[in-house]
Amino acid sequence: MTREELTELECHACPGEGSCAGLFTANTMSTAIEVMGMSLPGDASLTAVDPRKTDEARRAGETVMRMLEEGIRPRDILTREAFENAITVVVAMGGSTNAVLHLMAIAREAEVSLSLEDFDRISRNTPYIADMKPGGRYVMADLSRYGGVALIGKRLLDAGLLHGDAMTVNGKTLAENINDTPIIEDQPVIYHPDQPRSPTGGLAILRGNLAPDGAVIKVAGHQERVYEGPARVFEQEELAFQAIQRGEIKEGDIVVIRYEGPKGGPGMREMLAVTGALIGQGLGDSVALVTDGRFSGASHGPMVGHVAPEAMVGGPIGLLQEGDIITLDIPGRRLDAKLSEEEFSDRRAAWRPIEPKYTTGVLAKYAKLVSSASEGAVTG
Repeated sequence: MTREELTELECHACPGEGSCAGLFTANTMSTAIEVMGMSLPGDASLTAVDPRKTDEARRAGETVMRMLEEGIRPRDILTREAFENAITVVVAMGGSTNAVLHLMAIAREAEVSLSLEDFDRISRNTPYIADMKPGGRYVMADLSRYGGVALIGKRLLDAGLLHGDAMTVNGKTLAENINDTPIIEDQPVIYHPDQPRSPTGGLAILRGNLAPDGAVIKVAGHQERVYEGPARVFEQEELAFQAIQRGEIKEGDIVVIRYEGPKGGPGMREMLAVTGALIGQGLGDSVALVTDGRFSGASHGPMVGHVAPEAMVGGPIGLLQEGDIITLDIPGRRLDAKLSEEEFSDRRAAWRPIEPKYTTGVLAKYAKLVSSASEGAVTG
């Protein structure tokens, strides 16, 4: 490939400067933050080179000064209702699984009680209405042309799924901001809630004997699937990637990558290389992946992350052996191994964790202090 061919490919693949174009983790979180009321209306979907950015930056500075003068603090805005609004929009758009970690960590700082059950409850009652990458066709710049986040906010608000009276940084309620924003109704990106892409939202919380404290899956597009197959067990990501590249993973396998959790990683690396390799080999819908690590927001398919307790603390995922039969039941919200409690008990008695990567320094301190992914992987 010549440099000119590479440049042409890049110019077609990337719509412009800024964050990744689809509804991946960056755009998922900027959307959530706008809906929570912590950024100005329209902020999330403006492209990096949009000339309106200059005016927005000025208004952001003015807003900060006004809030300081009036004594308005983040905790005045980050209420329980604000978090429920954010979760509703995330699941309605098929956003990143990382939103679960980030929103729980923010809620901890805001002193708002938020649990995995809140995500699953809201997702079960919220339709999936966005046709955005990675589970659809459009990107954030497309949404911006039709009204931005206010467009999906309008759909959900009219359906009675948002707390419209939640306060935002500009002094207006969420409903006022949504109704003040011009939107284009005739557009292809956001569906009507009464004619959704799916009747339930894009995230699900799983439990079972492999994830007694919970696990997270992005279910946009495959809400009703059940997967069952033999475990292909790998201690950390690189070994799994090499096996996939060698063609050793077959249709129907359940790839298990462990010791990548908050303590085991340490820090929960995202399994983007592995998920990309599976999709590249045409296995994206026929091979499930289960990990105590996390995923890039660009990942899609039957990918289960944040399995808790993690392997490093003796969680059941750390007790699996090659060939154990695993069942991933998405509609039933279950993740189980076909093992009896007696078998788990015997393996637990013989289990020893792997040697930690770091025994001194900041990462060793982090691994010692960090909590479970089911609690947002916070350190204090």
